[in-house]
Amino acid sequence: MSAIKTESLIIRGENNVEMQKFVINGGNPLKGDIWVSGAKNSAVAILPAVLLLDVPCIIENVPDISDVKICLKILKGLGADVRPIGDKGDTYWISCKKVSDYYVPYEEAKKMRASYYFLGALLGRCGNAWAAMPGGCPLGARPIDQHLKAFEILGAKQIISDKASDIVELHAEQLQGDVISMDVVSVGATMNAILAAVKAKGTTIIENAAKEPHIVDLANFLNYMGARIKGAGTDTIKIKGVDKLAGNAGEGSAVDYRYPVVPDQIEAGTFMIAAAVTRGDVFIKGVIPKHLEAITAKLRDAGVNVEELEDEDTVHVFVKENVLFQPVNIKTEPYPGFPTDMQPQMAVLLTLADGQSTITENVWEDRFRYVKELAKMSAKIDITQNGALVHGSANLQGADVEACDLRAGAAMIIAGLAANGQTSITDIRHIERGYADIAGKLRGIGADIAKISPEKD
Repeated sequence: MSAIKTESLIIRGENNVEMQKFVINGGNPLKGDIWVSGAKNSAVAILPAVLLLDVPCIIENVPDISDVKICLKILKGLGADVRPIGDKGDTYWISCKKVSDYYVPYEEAKKMRASYYFLGALLGRCGNAWAAMPGGCPLGARPIDQHLKAFEILGAKQIISDKASDIVELHAEQLQGDVISMDVVSVGATMNAILAAVKAKGTTIIENAAKEPHIVDLANFLNYMGARIKGAGTDTIKIKGVDKLAGNAGEGSAVDYRYPVVPDQIEAGTFMIAAAVTRGDVFIKGVIPKHLEAITAKLRDAGVNVEELEDEDTVHVFVKENVLFQPVNIKTEPYPGFPTDMQPQMAVLLTLADGQSTITENVWEDRFRYVKELAKMSAKIDITQNGALVHGSANLQGADVEACDLRAGAAMIIAGLAANGQTSITDIRHIERGYADIAGKLRGIGADIAKISPEKD
């Protein structure tokens, strides 16, 4: 199969966005340096959090992904002044001084799960919030009961309307700090509770809080701007409400407040597994190795070499010659456990292992839609009651497959890189929700991958 040399190949279709696809010629070992973008899960919370600020700020290391573009569009729709800085596309100056609206555009909210962070941010800003129920990847039920419970404890009331069952409308005369005990560990509810509580009167304590790195990142950003949050990254977070979030210099200062989004642990983990399955030798740069410990541990168990170069914010992933991948049992758990967002990618590696592996999924009930796609590539995976049994020693073959959700799409790319022959991946809009220029980055370390766009009408 000849190499793919262009990103402007043409296919025909009625829907240009729907018809875009990635085409991969597999079999190339990945080698070289690859840089990780800012964390999707941090950026989609920090951008709504800017609504709480009393001064402009500059957000750096923002990933160039569709979810971020939707967030920025929502901010502009609410009246925020959003200006890109520089030519890298990862830095924005944002001022919310003229924001007076609290209605999140319906169509935009339905496109992404993280649109619910605008509820907490708008409640904290003006005591009112209106948004559609969140959209995003089809991974099963997405209840926001823990979010609404947190808002109610802080003093917000939900306005029920018979006209639109998928609309959430909230109002609070005055948010008041209180004790919020989460019934389950929820990343989104923890972050939304933080957003609503930073300007509430008194002290808020969040018990059974999630501990993910992006929760710490949100808290660090708000603290940098003047919030008083302690305990982020533990199961108990304490927030003392403040009247203003204006940094150290105060409102009206000429200081440019700059905050960089942390590196994306899931993008880094995806590149780590891509390096492994191609039996490559890759330096993954701009990472925080501690955030990757659960992923690193399982890769090492499978026989992959992972070296942490902390002084360089780098992990080095390589596979020694003639090494057989070993079967590994995976159980997804909240951080610091193995992340559910890495489960589909890890499944690809396990199809190549010398034996059977088990996957237990404890977060999303519909996370295994990718299995039928991998079956098209000769993978053998049986769905079980609460997970999957992966039969190793597969000889993956290129095929036409679908990216049925964000992380499933990443798994299809990894499988295509490891497979014999050509793989075509459709519905790549899911992938582009969370990975910035993934084709370009992978090409930079030797992948034969192209994004094919349809002919414009």
